[in-house]
Amino acid sequence: MNTYFIYINYSEEFDKYYIGQTENFQNRLKLHNSGLVKSTSPYIPWNNLLLIEKSTRSEAMILEKKLKNLNRKRLLEFIEKYK
Repeated sequence: MNTYFIYINYSEEFDKYYIGQTENFQNRLKLHNSGLVKSTSPYIPWNNLLLIEKSTRSEAMILEKKLKNLNRKRLLEFIEKYK
């Protein structure tokens, strides 16, 4: 059985958050910090703030979509609640 991760990364230098989901979080974080992900490359370095495990990709994608639709205030509240 695979595990899927929803992650919230933060670029302190640019005060930016990035939400994504993956099967291999460590590899994905390396990709973000190497500049190989076009949408995140301008904001390197990225630090992980929150990592949530889900048992199916469907569950991970649903949570990712919900988190991406939160405004900044609600996203920060979510991070505080679940870290």
